[in-house]
Amino acid sequence: MYTTILTLYRQGISQRQISKITSSHRNTIKTIIDRFEKDKIEFPLPYKRSSKVANWHEEIITLTASNLSLVRIYEKLKLQGFDQSYNALTHYIRLHKIKQDTCIRFITNPGEEAQVDFGYVGLQYNSFGQKKKAYIFNMRLSYSRYDYYEIVFDQKVETWIRCHTNAFTFFGRAPKVIKLDNLKAGVLNANIYEPLFQKEYKELSDHYGCLLSPCRPCKPQEKGKVESGIKYVKNNFFAGRKFRANADMNQELAYWLLKANDRIHGTTKARPRELYEKHEKMAMLVLPTSNYNKLQWLRRKVAKDCHVTIDNNYYSVPFKYVGEEVDISLSSTLVQIYSINNLVATHPRSKAKGDFITSTSHYNQYKQYCPGLAEYDKKCENDLRSLGCYCAEMLKELQEHQKDWQRAVRGILSLRKIYNAEDINLACQRAVYFGIYTYSIVKKILASNSYHLPLNEIDGGSYASNH
Repeated sequence: MYTTILTLYRQGISQRQISKITSSHRNTIKTIIDRFEKDKIEFPLPYKRSSKVANWHEEIITLTASNLSLVRIYEKLKLQGFDQSYNALTHYIRLHKIKQDTCIRFITNPGEEAQVDFGYVGLQYNSFGQKKKAYIFNMRLSYSRYDYYEIVFDQKVETWIRCHTNAFTFFGRAPKVIKLDNLKAGVLNANIYEPLFQKEYKELSDHYGCLLSPCRPCKPQEKGKVESGIKYVKNNFFAGRKFRANADMNQELAYWLLKANDRIHGTTKARPRELYEKHEKMAMLVLPTSNYNKLQWLRRKVAKDCHVTIDNNYYSVPFKYVGEEVDISLSSTLVQIYSINNLVATHPRSKAKGDFITSTSHYNQYKQYCPGLAEYDKKCENDLRSLGCYCAEMLKELQEHQKDWQRAVRGILSLRKIYNAEDINLACQRAVYFGIYTYSIVKKILASNSYHLPLNEIDGGSYASNH
């Protein structure tokens, strides 16, 4: 409309006629013409309406950086005297693109901190020549940016632990603090105030004297140094390279790592290896004399036979834990079983398959006495020997001639309900004399009262012929 009014005015049309043609008020037309005549303004000036919200710009930025929701920002501003609407506030924030995108640069002292993480690096050849999903483990020392990298094919707890111990060996020292993401291999519960760590990972940190410090949830910038390390190895080692075998890949990575640690780092403007050797190494923790030997923790349910299964072997647990879940700590030589952090059983770790490693004391007392268990067999032997020397001789013969000799012994011992020990001993004497080593013949001798007869009596032969 502004341009139309000026065009009609330049054609010599009066202001009254222009008002009729454009349906504009004559005062508006006069203002436009006067502005043109005085200042030669041929186009309308943009109208800038001042925003009262702009008076609170600094306060809005401060509250936004505090990670507050828009509702809480509005409530806080209202307490400070803000008199505009909620919609006006949100419109102003969107219009000026005020975001929570500021961050703090974390500066660490030499030897104070290392950051760790996994990064996916595509399909690579494993040691068996198979292409599998591969991950790069990176431990980066925060002060010097000295790096350790290792290629793995899973993110299991035992792999996570092994990578840490390999990194400590590579550095020759351990950091005072390990900054990590909340991945399951390290942290079970990502609680800001009381994070719950994997047991074996916590034991690892205790063994080396390190403090574990997980990032706050959804705050990956808190471990930005290792994030940069993962990005660096992806873009500078894996990008554009193809490997013929796992050994070839690991060999090239080791060579590349030597050069990477000797480059001029973009942030520190120094070589990571030089910073490490000059300033950081002596500030780190000295490694313990013994290696960390706990490989992994497992959770198993105790079967009703009082055993848990580990790597196709069976280890006994006290009977009172049947049906419950127990935690199992595995080292290269030991199996330690815990119930609610209490050690309840320890066994040597078997390298075979299908072994039963059993402590009979783990069974309920009345279950300990059954054929095949040492306590049961020992008791049978002692009880039969206690009846006399001929019973002991009968025992010896039974053990030599019968695989399940315990059955016959139990039968002979059951005769004590009717006969005294002396009579049973004599009956065993007669049975042994005739070379018949069975429970039934001893019972028949006792029933016929023939145990008092002289041993040369022919009736013994009749027993032999009948049996």
